Amino acid sequence: MNKSTLLLGLCLALAPMAGAQTLNKQGGISSQTLQKIVKAQESAPVNKALFNALAANKIDDLAKNFANKGLFDSHFSVETPKQSIHNQKSSGRCWMFSSFNVLRADFARRHADSLRVDFSHDYLFFYDQLEKANLMLQGVLDNAKKPIDDPRLQFFFRSPLNDGGTFCGVADLAPKYGLVPMSAQPETYTAENTSKLRSLLSSKLREYGLELYRMASAGKKQQAIAERKTEMLSTIYRMLSIALGEPVKEFTYQFRDKNGRAVGAPRRFTPKSFYDEVVGNPIKGTFIMVMNDPRRPYHKTYEVEYDRHVYDGTNWKYLNLPMDEIAKLAIASLKDGKKMYSSYDVGKQFDRERGFSDTENYDYASLFSTTFPMNKADRIATFDSGSTHAMTLTAVDLDNDGNPIKWKVENSWGATNGHQGCIIMTNRWFNEYMFRLVVDKKYVPETLLKEFEQKPLMVTPEDPLFSDDM
Repeated sequence: MNKSTLLLGLCLALAPMAGAQTLNKQGGISSQTLQKIVKAQESAPVNKALFNALAANKIDDLAKNFANKGLFDSHFSVETPKQSIHNQKSSGRCWMFSSFNVLRADFARRHADSLRVDFSHDYLFFYDQLEKANLMLQGVLDNAKKPIDDPRLQFFFRSPLNDGGTFCGVADLAPKYGLVPMSAQPETYTAENTSKLRSLLSSKLREYGLELYRMASAGKKQQAIAERKTEMLSTIYRMLSIALGEPVKEFTYQFRDKNGRAVGAPRRFTPKSFYDEVVGNPIKGTFIMVMNDPRRPYHKTYEVEYDRHVYDGTNWKYLNLPMDEIAKLAIASLKDGKKMYSSYDVGKQFDRERGFSDTENYDYASLFSTTFPMNKADRIATFDSGSTHAMTLTAVDLDNDGNPIKWKVENSWGATNGHQGCIIMTNRWFNEYMFRLVVDKKYVPETLLKEFEQKPLMVTPEDPLFSDDM
């Protein structure tokens, strides 16, 4: 018997023993455990009926709570002026759509609702992606002394860039690059369907990030590294230009009223001069961001590391507040006709057909004969809930004592989606699944403004509440 035959025989002989050790390893599902699991199942006829129903229907259709049908109405005691509803299509740009909703509503307010403007999402998205590419590459360089498997470096390589974000993105990008009207740079297919471009850019950035990491680790001169990074960003710029179009440098625009009639003569603008015309002042410094995170102490300020769109911009910073205090800020703003950027875990208990969110819309517990008892803090800590979608808070319905009954947001899924392009949410749903609010400082009490200026506690971007920013 030769050596190969002997080794093969030993492997075959040991294989069953190795398999037995694996199967019987403590913590696995043994045959005895499986028997207990099966034995615990109820054999009631209703289970077979439920299976037959679920085999041919959506879970939500069968879990829908018929008793909750009567709670829905569209009256609001406090409502800001309506404006056109846009559609982000298959992209993660809800943060930009919600931010633009606020900016264009502010423009209309300054002109007594007589003028309207729509901004180009494609234009600013171009610079958002370019800036995020630079943030990734510079982030790798900033951490180049760490081993490649360090959590911070893994953070950059795992997700080099994305199309999600927060209001801070627009606050940093718009003053730097300006704004253009939608007619000057309309949406492209890739802007509305971002997944393929994101995948290609990510692959390129991983390649480039690794090259810069190796250059820095090898002790290459800073000037050489900086020049190489600029070359890399030139390639990213070219890819973006091909997919989204070269950003416009100048354009002619004529303002129109809410009925579409032209107002004044056509004028020539650059993106920066157009920003000055329609926004006028820097956005940063005019607002605070508040969040409801019951895992952490309230009335403390937090900052999320590397949670920004621009490398030399500002991290996302927020004041953590109870929901009743957040509601007071929102009500004060809405009573003055001011819309707000806000974000939610939009998919939870959401009736898409009616555009209605309520904690009792679906009775999954009864359908599956179990319970879902986690509170908001537990859901956040276990990645079961978090901020998944930004929308524009536009209305609130108050009872006789001034307490909120329900809320309304402008969404960015098109005018025919939900309730005329909006979502109506009960206050109990709002308390459970609303997370962030951007509110003008003029509506914030002095005590909270002082709390916002506290030295923030730094939070890592891997935190459950910030791993999928919107």
